[in-house]
Amino acid sequence: MLSIHLAESALTDLEEIQRWYSEQGVPDVGSKFVVEIIRSIESLQDHPDMGRIVPEFGQSFLRELIHPPFRIVYRREQKKIRVIRVWRSERLLNLPDDMEEPI
Repeated sequence: MLSIHLAESALTDLEEIQRWYSEQGVPDVGSKFVVEIIRSIESLQDHPDMGRIVPEFGQSFLRELIHPPFRIVYRREQKKIRVIRVWRSERLLNLPDDMEEPI
């Protein structure tokens, strides 16, 4: 079984999701999304290749799960999964330079 790590950027994204829905007056919706996203991430432990290759990059190690309206972007490594971003699905993905190199 692979270990799962969340990058600081992914943790910040989850906090922002919660904050945005709270500001809209529906904090329970934000909480529900965050819980569902975490469950999707946890499923990667047993099925690390279940996400599709991120179309913007076409690299087999960079994959994503779609959890409407969000994209859960992760880096598939040999012994771990590193969740990089959790973004609205209509946004194009930009990654830090060190994320674009193959393992």
